[in-house]
Amino acid sequence: MSFLAIDIGNTRLKWAVYADGAEPGSPPHQHGAVFLENIDRLADEDWQGLPPPTRMLGSNVAGDAVRRRVEEQMEHWDLATRWVVPAPEAAGVKNGYDHPTRLGADRWVAVIGAHAHASKRGFSGPVLVVMVGTAVTVEALSSDGQFLGGLILPGHGIMLRALEGGTAGLRVPTGEVRDFPTNTSDALTTGGTFAITGAIERMHRLLARREGREPLLLMTGGAGWKVAPALDAPHELIDGLIFDGLLAIDAARA
Repeated sequence: MSFLAIDIGNTRLKWAVYADGAEPGSPPHQHGAVFLENIDRLADEDWQGLPPPTRMLGSNVAGDAVRRRVEEQMEHWDLATRWVVPAPEAAGVKNGYDHPTRLGADRWVAVIGAHAHASKRGFSGPVLVVMVGTAVTVEALSSDGQFLGGLILPGHGIMLRALEGGTAGLRVPTGEVRDFPTNTSDALTTGGTFAITGAIERMHRLLARREGREPLLLMTGGAGWKVAPALDAPHELIDGLIFDGLLAIDAARA
């Protein structure tokens, strides 16, 4: 028996297969990723020799049309498709969003995954959850498991495209992060990085002030490694935090 976890983001679909009963933090047996434009080849390529999973759960932020395309790729399996819908409470986390069902599925699942990581290591304090991808999200989780809310801001790529579209003469390669950039390439890269890390550090201070202790800062996402070196706060990079959240939700439903 096996469990298929699917994370459909703004750019790519990531998938992982776990043994039945796997816990958050467990390594997958098999995993992969495809760009959204290549979803229609999953059944014939990535999933062609995959043993049929017995259960699946997915997070999707790319819309119903993409979800249907993914479900078509699973039609050769006798598998009921299940997709996360944010709820008022799940897997030990209470949803403090004004309208819980309007919270992005990826944000909700990542917070649950982070809560599972904190619980597993016996950490009972607040948690700050950062996802760095096409967009950047910074989520606050209280010591008692309450999702307090969070930020959404553009990722590096969106920032650069906005500058290129709105100004003249900035179509240059990205550079390095410098304390005091002295060329346009470094100025662009440093500006984007400092915007992201500044938002993270401010939320870190706000959450520490609210909870009376330092938060555990967990960072995930394909571009997390680019931001992490410039972040002036203790942090940990975790691959597959959304997969961990999907495992936790699946276990709570069992």
